[in-house]
Amino acid sequence: MNKENTALKETPNDHPIIDNIKDRWSPRVFADMPVSQTDLQSMFEAGRWAASSNNFQPWNIVWGIKGSETYDRIMNHLVEFNQSWATNAPVLMLGVINTKTPDGKENYHALHDLGQFTANMAIQAHSMGIAIHQMAGVDFESAKEDFGFPEEYHVATAITAGYYGGNDDDLNEDLQKEESTPRKRKKQDEFLFNGDFIERESL
Repeated sequence: MNKENTALKETPNDHPIIDNIKDRWSPRVFADMPVSQTDLQSMFEAGRWAASSNNFQPWNIVWGIKGSETYDRIMNHLVEFNQSWATNAPVLMLGVINTKTPDGKENYHALHDLGQFTANMAIQAHSMGIAIHQMAGVDFESAKEDFGFPEEYHVATAITAGYYGGNDDDLNEDLQKEESTPRKRKKQDEFLFNGDFIERESL
């Protein structure tokens, strides 16, 4: 196949949106070039300024560059499927939340805030030619224990980062097909309600 992955992937949007959202996607192969700490700090700075409920900023990011001990430790907590392709990534991260507010109550918005952090980071990264791919397939408990987070913290996601590019031949046949498949999302009328919730499946 020998297909080089590129920054652009077909996005059949129905309404105008900015290119940094339209063209962003989550590849599983990356260009063979490192992501500098300077670039990472720009990505983290974008996340830092994400909206946050009560400005609690409950997000925490563990990051490691390929070849480092931290990178290997994060890799050890990914499920086998994700390990099979994440090894292509120059950077691995864990997204971690503090599930408690400063006064010890449940922070029901912590996951939402981490999502805002990661979305900001992803858009900033894309503007720099860097892709990120978020993964649910991580052993949350073992990662939390390994990196010394207290009980009230939760490892919510793992994240890869790297420059767009790379060769799809580094993936198995099924994943190669996914890399070339146009992006797909629900239509707006499937999740927008100008009034009461409607069970779409019953229509």
